[in-house]
Amino acid sequence: MGMTQPATSPQPELPSLSPTSRAVVCLSGGMDSAVCAAIAALQHETYAIHFSYGQRTEQRELRSARAIANELKLAKFLPLSIDLFRIIGGSALTDSSIAVPQQAEDAPVSGPDPDAIGASIPVTYVPFRNAHFLSSAVSWAEVLGAEAIYIGAVEQDSSGYPDCRPAYYEAFQQLIRTGTRHGSIRVETPLISMRKHEIVRRGLELRAPFHVTWSCYTGTETACGTCESCILRLRAFAETGVDDPIPYATDWRQTANAPRDSI
Repeated sequence: MGMTQPATSPQPELPSLSPTSRAVVCLSGGMDSAVCAAIAALQHETYAIHFSYGQRTEQRELRSARAIANELKLAKFLPLSIDLFRIIGGSALTDSSIAVPQQAEDAPVSGPDPDAIGASIPVTYVPFRNAHFLSSAVSWAEVLGAEAIYIGAVEQDSSGYPDCRPAYYEAFQQLIRTGTRHGSIRVETPLISMRKHEIVRRGLELRAPFHVTWSCYTGTETACGTCESCILRLRAFAETGVDDPIPYATDWRQTANAPRDSI
């Protein structure tokens, strides 16, 4: 959408967009954050913030996040690097000594058990990560005069991370009310109650750039297809009946004969 336009020059492609309405979106580079950014861009001049925090696929995620921002024509892309999670450790995403869980080789061909993922907090949980992301987004929102921050947190069909629960964001909203200059910045979590296949459908409606997104916890050029993030994403596309446009080393849908059409 470019830089801020004068009040007398509304942007023709988005008639409902207010030139003075700004938002900051936490853009990881994944499927959910891409759809979240597309939703934010419907209502606001949107600024994307991305975090490199020592995760295994750090450079790949950065590349995807930048590509999403370009595809959606967001106002600005701000990449930040924070090293504390790598130093602290305790997560398979930031500590190479902890293995990323993979789908078992003898898993049923009908696809992964929908109850297996999210039943407990997995080793891929990065302790209290989203609080750090939200804090940075709020700081930038104050500088920009933005009215909202968006984050693509999902509680349903998720890995079971505790910082993706609605109560977490309600508590953070109270922190913003009491700890910022005006206390009026809103935390928006438009996907939090959606199922993954619903997110895919919404993304297709908004023409979210799924082809440049990246969700895999281990791969950098070809997604593994067996980590919990890949499995959740593949299942969502299978339930929607469309092809996931990124490459996979392993795809259980091919064996299960899941319905697949071209995007």
